[in-house]
Amino acid sequence: MKKLAALFGIVAVVVVGYLAFTTVAPTTSVPMAVAAGQTYSATVYVAGHGGHFAKAEVTIDPSDANAPVKITNLDKIDIGDSKSHPTHDARIDSNDPNVLFWSTYIPDTNKKMHVGKSDLKTGKVIQDVTLTPDAARAAGEKAPLYCASGQSKDFYMPVFMGTEGYVDVFTKKDLTLKHRVFISDMGYAKGTYKFTHGTNSPDMKTFVFTMNQVKDGKMTGDVDFVLVDLPQLEKGKLKVITKNTLKGDPNNTITFRMFFTKDGKFITQSAADRLWVLDAKTLKLVDEKMMPAGHQLHDAMPTPDGKFALLTVRNVTDGCDVEGKPIKDEKGEAKTITDGVFMVYDAGAKTVNAKATSTCFGCHKTMGKGDKNAVLCGLDANFKK
Repeated sequence: MKKLAALFGIVAVVVVGYLAFTTVAPTTSVPMAVAAGQTYSATVYVAGHGGHFAKAEVTIDPSDANAPVKITNLDKIDIGDSKSHPTHDARIDSNDPNVLFWSTYIPDTNKKMHVGKSDLKTGKVIQDVTLTPDAARAAGEKAPLYCASGQSKDFYMPVFMGTEGYVDVFTKKDLTLKHRVFISDMGYAKGTYKFTHGTNSPDMKTFVFTMNQVKDGKMTGDVDFVLVDLPQLEKGKLKVITKNTLKGDPNNTITFRMFFTKDGKFITQSAADRLWVLDAKTLKLVDEKMMPAGHQLHDAMPTPDGKFALLTVRNVTDGCDVEGKPIKDEKGEAKTITDGVFMVYDAGAKTVNAKATSTCFGCHKTMGKGDKNAVLCGLDANFKK
């Protein structure tokens, strides 16, 4: 593996309504003082648009109010290049922590989608399967394609977030596509929702989906959560267990990826301008935290004990040249760019620490790319015991 010279790909594709960066009003996200206690160490894999995953050795110390997340080493896992393998989602195999499943967010130059798996020890791609988008129902001629995923013991299940949404059911052994299950099977008509995401519960009995409601072509800010039976999903069927709808901001709230806590009791849901925590059985809201202004939340992975969550966030910062000097735009004003950062949510205190750790900008500015947007997305991690 190459040392991380270009940790995240520079994004040239902007998907209207999804990649467009939003800002929100600052609220209760403040630096927090936490009594000295347990720290967490993990190898974190973060998806990006450069055809690779960032591999970050991370220490989470919630008691350090000024630097709750520290990155001790950066590397990357290549799966392709920025034109063929931009990705939004990472999924470590529940059977083998050295295997990472992935799927692509943008079609390649041949208008194909990719689903694959990589060996995390060697960094090599084990298998890369190409698929033709569904021409009749979900053409997939442009982004977004796959953007989230779940799994069971024997199946990998990437979720297609385009129109119309679906989940594919692949065998883990050889990535054979067994089923394609459309969201419309739950009664959702095409054009009434956008940006489907989903993942599995840790006991692999349920699978949760999110759909952002649409009316008259515009997102309403309302988000449907639907919990289904996972063994039935393995068979290509959708058996609904329960539903709930949460209300957000029509201009700023977009649900992305989510995680269940390890005990299966809660769901941590990224929603761009806010973090939602839900009861995993009822899908009722337990906590809601607004992100600081200029920060957009894309994933929220709980620590193994569920006391904290590691957040992947896109935030606005000032661009600079290779020497670190500020860059001006055409109006002579400071040029702002998007950086990718880690932040921490404290489940006990119900706060988000506003202190962020950059995972992109530090590398980019030394390469003379400090004037370019860097986009990070979903994550998965192997926590160390």
